[in-house]
Amino acid sequence: MHRSTAQPYIYSLLRTFSRLIAVTFYRLRCEGREHWPATGGGLVCSNHQSFFDPPLVGMTCPRQMSYLTRETLFKVPILRQVMTFLDAYPIDREGSGLSGLRETLNRLRDGELVLIFPEGTRTYDGELGPLKPGFCAVARRSRVPLIPVGMDGAYQAWPRTSPLPLPGKLAVVIGRPITADEIEGLSDEALLAELDSRMRACHLEARRIREGCYVDPLLLAGLK
Repeated sequence: MHRSTAQPYIYSLLRTFSRLIAVTFYRLRCEGREHWPATGGGLVCSNHQSFFDPPLVGMTCPRQMSYLTRETLFKVPILRQVMTFLDAYPIDREGSGLSGLRETLNRLRDGELVLIFPEGTRTYDGELGPLKPGFCAVARRSRVPLIPVGMDGAYQAWPRTSPLPLPGKLAVVIGRPITADEIEGLSDEALLAELDSRMRACHLEARRIREGCYVDPLLLAGLK
């Protein structure tokens, strides 16, 4: 994947700025950062609560991340340029989605982290919905780990019914990855159940953290 010379630096600056905003105004807490792989590709699988979610997951990761995004958002001219610059790319959820899946495989094989939302859409009630099985084939073909992520508070901070963000608290938990070897030994049904279990555990832990939330000084130092 081609990036301009300046792009990684701008991405890093925006990530740092976003962290400061999230910690200052939303008392963001994050646990499980040791589970982010230091190198190599990985399919990051998070629950989906609001429009906050892509930058929220991205700002907790020390590496640059790619974002699989619904195609309709790329029809807004300025937003399209911004998302493309920040390594988002479209998938047609109404059609076959083959081009988006092909690009996902390419990025994973190039050693990138790619964020997806296996629920397919934002939650209507703040809870984790049923996962769609499309990630199974991608994980098997790319032979990368699945990294479960659970967040809480984003639904309250920016629900579907609100055109703008609201005050709130945010928490993100990164779980232990499902390795490529583990994936190979599981059927699609078992893999779906395993990822669902780990994502739910992360979500519940994020909810527990958020309900007793405090400002962690380490987050101000860059979520290390």
